Amino acid sequence: MQADWSFALKRARSHAPFLSRGLDRLPQLAELLAAGNGDAALDFAHHAGEGIEDVGAALRREKLALSVSLAIGDLAGAFPLAQVMEQLSAFADRALDRAITAGITHRVPDAEPAGFSAIALGKHGARELNYSSDIDPILLYDPDTLPRRERDEPGEAAQRVARRLMELLTRQTGDGYVFRVDLRLRPASEVSPLAISYDGALTHYESSALAWERAAFIRSRASAGSIAEAQEFLDTIRPFIWRRNLDFTAIEEIRQLTQRIRDSHEGARRPGPGYDVKKGRGGIREIEFFAQTHQLIHGGRNRDLRLRGTRAALDALAAADIIAAEDAAMLGESYDRLRVIEHRLQMVEDRQTHELPQDAGAIDNVAQLDGLKDGAALIAELEEITGAVAARYDQLLDNDGSAGDSSSAAGQARNESVAEMLARHDLPDAERLAERIANWPDMIRALRSGAAREAFHAIRPALIESLAQAPDPQRAFARWESLLSRLPSAINLFRLFEARPGLLDQVLRVLILAPPLADELARRPELLDALIDASALDLPEDVETLRKRMLRSEKGDDYERKLDRIRQVVGEERFALGVQLIESRHDPLDIAAGLSRVAEAALKAGASVAEAEFAQAHGRVEGDELLVLGLGRLGGGSLTHASDLDLIYLFDGEFGVESDGRRPLTASLYFNRLAQRVTAALSVPTAQGALYEVDTRLRPQGAQGPIAVSVESFARYQREDAWTWEHMALTRARPVAGSSEACTRLQEEICAILQAPRDHETLRADVLKMRADVAAHKQPSGPLDMKMLRGGLVDCEFLIHYLQLREGIGLHPDMADAITALAKADLVPPVLLDHYQTLARSLIASRLLAPDGQVPTKTAQDVLASACGSADFDTLLQKLGKARQGVAEIWTDIFDETLEIEL
Repeated sequence: MQADWSFALKRARSHAPFLSRGLDRLPQLAELLAAGNGDAALDFAHHAGEGIEDVGAALRREKLALSVSLAIGDLAGAFPLAQVMEQLSAFADRALDRAITAGITHRVPDAEPAGFSAIALGKHGARELNYSSDIDPILLYDPDTLPRRERDEPGEAAQRVARRLMELLTRQTGDGYVFRVDLRLRPASEVSPLAISYDGALTHYESSALAWERAAFIRSRASAGSIAEAQEFLDTIRPFIWRRNLDFTAIEEIRQLTQRIRDSHEGARRPGPGYDVKKGRGGIREIEFFAQTHQLIHGGRNRDLRLRGTRAALDALAAADIIAAEDAAMLGESYDRLRVIEHRLQMVEDRQTHELPQDAGAIDNVAQLDGLKDGAALIAELEEITGAVAARYDQLLDNDGSAGDSSSAAGQARNESVAEMLARHDLPDAERLAERIANWPDMIRALRSGAAREAFHAIRPALIESLAQAPDPQRAFARWESLLSRLPSAINLFRLFEARPGLLDQVLRVLILAPPLADELARRPELLDALIDASALDLPEDVETLRKRMLRSEKGDDYERKLDRIRQVVGEERFALGVQLIESRHDPLDIAAGLSRVAEAALKAGASVAEAEFAQAHGRVEGDELLVLGLGRLGGGSLTHASDLDLIYLFDGEFGVESDGRRPLTASLYFNRLAQRVTAALSVPTAQGALYEVDTRLRPQGAQGPIAVSVESFARYQREDAWTWEHMALTRARPVAGSSEACTRLQEEICAILQAPRDHETLRADVLKMRADVAAHKQPSGPLDMKMLRGGLVDCEFLIHYLQLREGIGLHPDMADAITALAKADLVPPVLLDHYQTLARSLIASRLLAPDGQVPTKTAQDVLASACGSADFDTLLQKLGKARQGVAEIWTDIFDETLEIEL
């Protein structure tokens, strides 16, 4: 759209007395604007205070020139809203900075300003300051660096600076004022001084801050004074703002706050005389709170959502699939238009108002300043905008009644007693169970409020119906009870279940069908966070992306907090992968690969954190590094939910050198102790629990040998002393931590060891004896133990490893790759890959759905069959039997020994 400066000036002269007076007072600026030279007008405004010694007068002069320039450019269509808000916010930064400097030098004239900062909040922090806005800074000082007279106490010196700042910016003179300054957002504003020490503010935010203060700090920004110190303060309190786990109590507090703000507004409910475009229903504040509430819920887990600007936040929420893209677009466009109308209201007389005038003629005046025909057109536009905004905000507050009963059947279900619900199921001790459920509101803290009970009542029929049909109802109810008892508040969880019934179904399926996941969820209800994001059913990212996410710590995090972060990410990913398996979202083979990537990333991250901590005392060994060899399922990149990690620790470099720390160690001792630290980082429980069981018994000399040996010693042992079973294990070895160069050399060394010539008869005898020993000492746990049953995965692995060692080919740690290579060499039939993958899918799924190896209940049978790609459980059993029979036939062909299986 072509800028129309002439029409803008005409509207300003006719409808905005403040702008008209400003144009008269600044004729040179008026000439620039009349000529359509917006950039020159802004440059004039930025220098309008130059040469004026009085800081307050200089800032007032600049403020007037900037206000007139921006207003005319805005009305002309030359300056977009974002530019107007950015220019106003940047001026507020400059004004605060000059006022801080003046406040310090007023008392200590020769001092270099330091030790005093302003944190911008609200629209100022978001760089969205409106045309005639106050600013809401928090003033902070450092008692050690703030310049002061010798006899002044630091606290009193800081208050003098703050009072001088307030006088310079807020005092009304013939030239107006600079900014209205509101300091009521500072910590404990009713009793605290105007400026607060950094330490005092930290104590408040770490111990006694309220939920609304979290929301206020979403848009916080170091804006003036000692910027570096202010930024360090914000970095320190970041965990207060962005919670790592979903905080249901805080979310409910935010929800109640937004409801109270709407309820307490006494102005017009709908657009018309007196309607407030900021606080009214469907107004600016509701769009801001809509974005901020979602940011608070999800921003602790997703850093991409930690944005200050409202439109940017809405776009990021849509990009993360948290809100609909059409909602983000509608709310964003509505926000911009409402802000423009707000600016028009304020341009008339430079008043901080957000209300349409009571007089119809005055509303016409605002509309015509905006370029509309009359007030009726403005009100009609506002009705359309605010109606759509209010509808979205109603959904956020759950005020539209949609969560209530929508049919008589639903109402009847909600009014039915627990005993009547349970009576429909043939449950043992149903009467006692009904009494226990009825007592939950008195027993469980999260259900004690009336709102929580009402929300629970809404989901209770579906909940009880599902739990009653569990394979073990008593245990399923106990897990649910344990989950609730660990929640500080349940109301938002229940509202979430109401809004997303699929989420409740997922949680109940976990509780009912997957004992390992259910027990973990009962211990750690924050794992529900993993299901809320739209990406919950996506497979994990690559190892490097996961590792970086695990190492993403907050400033000041200690060693244990860093380990907690790794455990948090692993727990969420493992839980989400379990849900994906239950939901048949992905092939179990892909689930297993995902579990392996998570474990490998955790190992790399844990090793990195442990090494850094260890180096603080012992330094580094120059030229040496720790390498970690993964074996078994980790080496093959195919873990189950029950897998431990088989590891061998090695070090690469000189053997006898010492580390360079304050407590030096020889290389051998250094890496043995470091390896123990890495194992502890992965296996020792912290506040977030444990990660993995770590098994290092496959190292040279087993449990009797050192936990870490040099690569040279390892290679010599493998060439000269290792048993056949150790070389079989080595076929699935893969370096999973260490520099790429060292890992490549190690992998090449392993291949050379495995390709060494062997006596075929001795190899065959060793393999058959080992398999017989395993069969004698490890019986299958049940009919679904596809690992230990004859014709199962162990037999698959033994015959594959035998051929790998005999022929020296197909030496891939990934079993599918190994089978493919052996089949290409005509050593095994290609169908072995199908047999192996059929058995592997069943094992991966059974580790969650039938961890004892026994045939589960009918519901779990159906889920197990679906996860494995079978139409039903009988079909799955037939496929498994066919696969085992096929493995047995290949075994017989390769070893010339009959392998009989029982089906």
